[in-house]
Amino acid sequence: MELQQVLVKPIITEKSTLLQENGKYVFHVAPRANKIMIKEAVQKAFGVTVIDVNICKVRGKEKRYGPRLIRTPDVKKAIVTLLAGDRIQLIEGL
Repeated sequence: MELQQVLVKPIITEKSTLLQENGKYVFHVAPRANKIMIKEAVQKAFGVTVIDVNICKVRGKEKRYGPRLIRTPDVKKAIVTLLAGDRIQLIEGL
């Protein structure tokens, strides 16, 4: 898997913006990505030093559309901790 395919998109929520104050950033990552691949991808894409990577898999929810049940896709998230002083500009103006 190439490093460009590892990071899908950043997650920007109220909780993730509070984590950014502590130097932690949250990303949607490819389902087959591991911690080493995520660390290399973030360091190469943003030019920062990654200290730690935590991964969690979020199982998709079942939704009902009339008589049918549809399951939303599973998502893999990574919380990346950066070296003190490093920042990633995810949104303009921060």
